[in-house]
Amino acid sequence: MTTLCVFCGSSVGRPDTFARSANALGSAMASRGIDLVYGGGSIGLMGVVADAVLTGGGQATGIITEALAGHEIAHQSLSNLEIVSTMHERKARMAELSDGFVMLPGGVGTYEEFFEAVTWAQLRIHDKPCGVLNVDHFFDDLLRFLDGAVDSGFIKEERIRQLTVTDDVAFLLNALESTLSAQSPG
Repeated sequence: MTTLCVFCGSSVGRPDTFARSANALGSAMASRGIDLVYGGGSIGLMGVVADAVLTGGGQATGIITEALAGHEIAHQSLSNLEIVSTMHERKARMAELSDGFVMLPGGVGTYEEFFEAVTWAQLRIHDKPCGVLNVDHFFDDLLRFLDGAVDSGFIKEERIRQLTVTDDVAFLLNALESTLSAQSPG
């Protein structure tokens, strides 16, 4: 795994554990030589994970829309910042550049972007691993909701089980790398 797309909040949220986990993820990525691809913001958990990757000597590529860049939230110290016209272009470019996807705590935009990546895996548009860093049990209710959708026959259980869900950064990265390696030919 050389690049990982991280979806997360443009806010740091209330508990300090969210920012600490974003920092830990970014630091671990840099130490493993995994470059960051993300939404390009300087604020919130997005800024925390990007700063941690950069501080650790890694590369961080931000993909941001013209409208968001115009609000002066674009991170100005990234290795690479691409400005695109639409959110659709943004998500497609992030997917193109990434070997896998991780969701940290965030809001509706975070969920939408992550679940589009999960949907694309289900539709075989890509075969990249997807993981959830369940910081401080943030996603427990969402995971119960997904289990309910499985029980109701709307989602196949194997699709949900393909997600790596953990609160441990090292376990998450190991699992994503292992999944990617198992999918590689040869």
